[in-house]
Amino acid sequence: MSVKETGLRPIDLARMAGISTQQIRNYVDAGILPPAARTPAGYRRLDDRHRRALVAYQALLKGYGTNTARAVMRAVHAGDLPQALTLVNAGHAALHEQRLSLQATGEALEAVAEQTPDSPALPRSALRIGEVAAHLGVRTSALRVWESAGLLAPRREPSTTYRTYSATDVRDARMISMLRQGRYPLPQIRPVLDGLRRTGSSDALRAALARRQAELIQCATAMLEGSCRLHHYVTENPSAKGSGEER
Repeated sequence: MSVKETGLRPIDLARMAGISTQQIRNYVDAGILPPAARTPAGYRRLDDRHRRALVAYQALLKGYGTNTARAVMRAVHAGDLPQALTLVNAGHAALHEQRLSLQATGEALEAVAEQTPDSPALPRSALRIGEVAAHLGVRTSALRVWESAGLLAPRREPSTTYRTYSATDVRDARMISMLRQGRYPLPQIRPVLDGLRRTGSSDALRAALARRQAELIQCATAMLEGSCRLHHYVTENPSAKGSGEER
């Protein structure tokens, strides 16, 4: 017999999805899955709508993240399809902005990587931490965090112990700032700087940018899958576009 004929228990759907029964209950209570009718004994009875909704939600999770996936499914079950589509579109727009930012960051970083200590774009004399922060448009606390992570090693004045940043330090700080704006974690930045310092080559930089580009492509593919599953759920389950009341 089919699912539509026999119905589903929360444990049945949990086993299909590889998650806990409590998660299924939580999803129903949170509006991620449609409302569930109950048996005379008070047990939830699910059906193929719930299975399709769960498939759509899990696909959305991979591409859009938890917050957006939850909000999309809640909007659908509240009968607000325009809001659900607005959230999906916002996710695609944000990804597009990240791709544009990555491209701009890559071009800028290539230019920074090619700068030598005598480059006109770099300071002629050593700078203190406040001057470097103002020069780069970052907080002094960020420079200290980067130093604690081993990415920067400014010299200290013997008499005052104040930090002093050479032209090379400023170049490296600018690269770190750009990579952080591109959402690179600090551990991934170290190989870029180490390669540049050791060999003068920006190969590690290009590799880091390529990895980030691959991540964005993977995210875009997951978004496509999530949108497809959502489309199937909405078009094949007319009740998903209703008021969300129990039937």
